[in-house]
Amino acid sequence: MDNDIQEVLYDQESIQKAAERLGKQITQDYAGSTPLFLSVLKGAYLWTADLLREVDLYAELEFIKISSYHGGVSSSDEITLVTDVRSDVRGRDVIILEDIVDTGQSLLFLKELLAKRGAKSIKVATLLDKIEGRKVEVDADYAGFNVRNEFVVGYGLDYEEHYRNLPYVGILKKEVYTK
Repeated sequence: MDNDIQEVLYDQESIQKAAERLGKQITQDYAGSTPLFLSVLKGAYLWTADLLREVDLYAELEFIKISSYHGGVSSSDEITLVTDVRSDVRGRDVIILEDIVDTGQSLLFLKELLAKRGAKSIKVATLLDKIEGRKVEVDADYAGFNVRNEFVVGYGLDYEEHYRNLPYVGILKKEVYTK
């Protein structure tokens, strides 16, 4: 798999430092609260584990699965709710945990869904923020890294369900996904 990577952008040590930095900030921002962390599957599972270990609060964890890629290398305009959250979010502080915020369409979908269900507040903690890729106006409240407009994999991010298990985030060589 390493041979398919053009460039490693963020290694495990850098990612861990980002998790520590954001974990401390979230701990400060939510002192006295019990936030609901909502991990977006499948991509955010590693980021969720690392970030939550750095948060010193009583907290709850839920998972939600949406799909926007449908097998390609760019997000489609169609968002599908695959697996819904089980907890009632009404009156709760919710922190969405994302692997990457790219077009913003998936995040906007989730924020609107949670707002409609009565969440008290909705914030976003993402490993990667690809601001250049935005199609809609939505922001990450906590971002590990700003990433340039490249197709990245590893550390939970995939191409056709591969590369999630790489211990780093890297740029996938174009010849891999343009075959």
